Amino acid sequence: MADPLAQLDATAQAELVRSGEVSPAELIDAAITRVQAVDPQLHAFTTMRFDRARDEAAAELPNGPFRGVPFALKDLSCTLAGEPAYDGVPVLKHEDWRAPVTSNLASRFRAAGLVIVGRTSSPELGIMPTTEPLAYGPTHNPWDVTRTPGGSSGGSAAAVAGGLVPFAHASDGGGSIRIPASCCGLVGLKTSRGRTSVGPASDEIARPLSVQFALTRSVRDAAALLDAVAGNDVGDPFTLAPTASSFVDALRLAIAPLRIGMMTTMPGTLDAADPECVAATEATARVLEAAGHRIEVAHPEAFDETERMTSFIPIWSAMATSNVIAIERKIGRPVVPGDVEPLTWLLAEMGRTTNGGELMDAMAAMGAFSRRFQQWWADGWDLLLTPTLGELPPELGVLQTPEQPLVGFGKGGTFTPFTPVTNQTGQPAISLPVGMSASGLPIGVHLIAATGREDLLLSVAAQLETAMPWADRRPSVHA
Repeated sequence: MADPLAQLDATAQAELVRSGEVSPAELIDAAITRVQAVDPQLHAFTTMRFDRARDEAAAELPNGPFRGVPFALKDLSCTLAGEPAYDGVPVLKHEDWRAPVTSNLASRFRAAGLVIVGRTSSPELGIMPTTEPLAYGPTHNPWDVTRTPGGSSGGSAAAVAGGLVPFAHASDGGGSIRIPASCCGLVGLKTSRGRTSVGPASDEIARPLSVQFALTRSVRDAAALLDAVAGNDVGDPFTLAPTASSFVDALRLAIAPLRIGMMTTMPGTLDAADPECVAATEATARVLEAAGHRIEVAHPEAFDETERMTSFIPIWSAMATSNVIAIERKIGRPVVPGDVEPLTWLLAEMGRTTNGGELMDAMAAMGAFSRRFQQWWADGWDLLLTPTLGELPPELGVLQTPEQPLVGFGKGGTFTPFTPVTNQTGQPAISLPVGMSASGLPIGVHLIAATGREDLLLSVAAQLETAMPWADRRPSVHA
């Protein structure tokens, strides 16, 4: 029998607790029952913490905006002290490695009143745009279990889209929030660099590409959760000026007519993205135009610079090397090829050939590119509209190719041509599930704003959510 709570977003579930209609314990028991019933079809979770979750729900929870609401943490970076943190890595799973600290963001999730029921699957170290780690096997897309849910936050996306939890933690180093949002029909907000803290164990300077936030079903959940967790912690190297109003208030503000560029060609080419992805983008443009915004076919010239990837790859591979060094520190011995996946080993080997001067040169090139790219917003544009993905979600096994690791890695580039750029520049972006393909797969569109303008993204997202509603859509695998 279907669980009616599975139909509700997190804001609605929190209201049930505030009104006394449902207790936190009842919400958590219902979520655990859904996970037990449905996750065998999805493989979204890697580790469960059901007993701890029940104990926490029965205790005195913080009186935050989401008191008692079930939540999940992606098994990458967002740690709980003394609890498993495997990052999708076989050797860390084998050694049952436990995190020494609770991350700043996990602390803020808890302060918001959330109760964490488990950790969700990630490709090893978050490297791939599909969630098929060798340590756990593939996570399945609830809309079509033969297809990828995206990555690297694919476990969280499958759990939310399947109704197991109303929202879940996610991170984004090249599109890892927005890719699975598009694949699974969710709202995926990638925040500005520095909007949420990645400390104390990580660092935004050494790892400038990745941010952490969440995957949600509704725009209002994204806004309310960002209000709860945004802000700096001790030692954070980046700070952002506070917005004029709360993110929830931004949803209700009247939006002045915006100047929006639209891009449907693959960066650096004249080739269009998949026709159904283009059609969803053009349909969104018509809705925005009807709302009074000015839409033009235009995008930053810098987006077509193929050289930008020559700085991305050295940084990405150096991060793989750094990750392997961190794993060695955790297990107390050198990592050997069987400890990690073939792609990780290959990228780490590439990273070892990059000397310090070359890495600094790549970082400088990325910074210069970022200035050229962001000049477009300084010149008077408000948003850039693109498809989220270059094509529909491929079948499982197309992107994860351990026998020939670079084959799948290369295919990931045509799958995700529009998302990595904002990880280089630090700008916020959002994927919204406005479309459906003829084959019944969700299609996301992608909006990019100037740094610090999550409020604008959420305002426009709320406008689109009203005009192009998606709340009533349900995948074939759903609680």
